[in-house]
Amino acid sequence: MYRIIFIDIDGTLRNDKKEITERTKKAICEAKKKGIYIVICSGRPGKYVEEVSKASSASNYVIACNGGEIYDYEKKKTIYVNPLKAEEVMTLWYLAERYDTQLIMISNGKRIVRKQTNDGTDIILEEPIENFVSHNPVTQCVFSSLKLEKIQQIKEEIDMVKDMEIVNLSGCLVNDNLPKEKPFFLDITCRGTSKGNAIKKLCEYLKIDLKDSVALGDSYNDLSMFEVVGHSVAMGNAPEDIKKMVDEVTDTNNKDGVAKFVENLNKEVL
Repeated sequence: MYRIIFIDIDGTLRNDKKEITERTKKAICEAKKKGIYIVICSGRPGKYVEEVSKASSASNYVIACNGGEIYDYEKKKTIYVNPLKAEEVMTLWYLAERYDTQLIMISNGKRIVRKQTNDGTDIILEEPIENFVSHNPVTQCVFSSLKLEKIQQIKEEIDMVKDMEIVNLSGCLVNDNLPKEKPFFLDITCRGTSKGNAIKKLCEYLKIDLKDSVALGDSYNDLSMFEVVGHSVAMGNAPEDIKKMVDEVTDTNNKDGVAKFVENLNKEVL
């Protein structure tokens, strides 16, 4: 019997309107009543993932920053965190300056940015980067640009750094057949960070065998989840090459794919 389900947010839990449908919430609540943990697992900052988890009626554990952080928001307890080194963050900061691109640093669940964005919740860094990183852990950095060539050049430089890892990126940088959707981005973490590794750590913490776990996702940063869980499920809107790597494909995020999978699972659990 599956005891824990890990669910990505964008393109998976939520539809293209960024909505969590009532059908999805109902299915999640029913699964929880049957003793199944529902864990939201995302590349987004911790506070954001916590809000989505609460809105979806999921369990109190969240995996954020592409696996860089595991948090229990009921107990206000950090179970695991794997921040970048201060010198690594400074390297990325100066790289963003050199290419004149946006850099978003995820620190203490917040987004600290190099320059102004349209998101009113972002905080512009006003102190020297050296001062900031000496007092604040940075779990993830994100490069963002409307110019694909800049992101490609930055990617080439980061690929040569041994202690950092690109854990998520614009799909067109992985698959030439995917649309070139702006802004283009790269998510950077400490090497060894991934959703899959975080799943291993949380299952160990909860004393759950990995064979009793399920993951649902739609993108390339979800592959590490699919590699470690007992049952992998891709959304109907996932790229075709991802669908070939999983155990099952459910419906799309716009047609309640998550709800349909969880409902079927609920029928199997007495």
